[in-house]
Amino acid sequence: MIPRYQRILFWILAGASLLMALFLLRGCEQAREKLTRHRDETPLAAPVASASQTVHLAMAGDADGSMTLADRDLALPAEPTARAHALLARLIAEYSYKDSAHPIESGPAIDDVFLLDLPLHPATAPETASGPKPTPDESSPAIDSTSNEPHVPGGQLAVINLHRAFADHHPSGVEPETLTIDSIIGTLFANFPRVEQVRFLVDGRPRETLNGHADLLRTYAVVNTVSKYAQATPQ
Repeated sequence: MIPRYQRILFWILAGASLLMALFLLRGCEQAREKLTRHRDETPLAAPVASASQTVHLAMAGDADGSMTLADRDLALPAEPTARAHALLARLIAEYSYKDSAHPIESGPAIDDVFLLDLPLHPATAPETASGPKPTPDESSPAIDSTSNEPHVPGGQLAVINLHRAFADHHPSGVEPETLTIDSIIGTLFANFPRVEQVRFLVDGRPRETLNGHADLLRTYAVVNTVSKYAQATPQ
C-alpha cells in the first residue's frame, strides 16, 4: 500500500511537469514566430485629411504566378503625384505582411513618383546666326520607348523612383521580380486612367534590373496585367 503522502507528492510532481512542458511549448512557438516573422519597418503614412474611398490593388501571388484585383478603402491625397506615391507605398507594404502571397521584406520602397504629360519633347536650342531652330518633325523623342503603345495626347508617363534597399533586398528571380513590376503596372492601370507608360529609377538613377532579372531600363506600357495573367493561366 502506497502511503497517502507519496500519492499526493506524485500527483504534484506530475502536474508540475505538465505545466513546465506547456510553458516550454509556448516559448518555442513564440521564438519560432519571431524568427519567421518579417519586421514591419515600413514607414507610417502621414494622416490624410480626406474621406476614404475604394481603390484597387493588383496583388501578385507566387504560388500560382497569378495577379488578382483587391479592393481597399483608403484615405489618399487629392494631388495626383502624392496620391500615386501613397497608393504604391501601400501596395508594397501589403507584401510585407505575415502570410503574404508575394513576400517582400518590409521597409521603404517608393521614394518618389513623377507624372509627366505625353508626348515628351527634348529641349531645343534657341535660334542662332547659323540657322533656325529645328522643327518638331526634325527632333528626336526624349525617351526611347520599347512600348508599342502610341503616345496619345493627354496621356502621362509615370516615373517611379525606388529605394535602393528595396531593390537590393527584393527576392531575386525572373518570376518574383516580374510579378512586382506587373503588380505596380496593374495598380496604376486600375487607378490612374491617364497613365499610359511607366519607367523606373533606383535612388534617382537608371538601373539595369530590379535585382538581377526584371529589366528597369525599358519603358513599360501600362496595361491591365490582371486580365493578362488571367488569360495566360490555363483553365
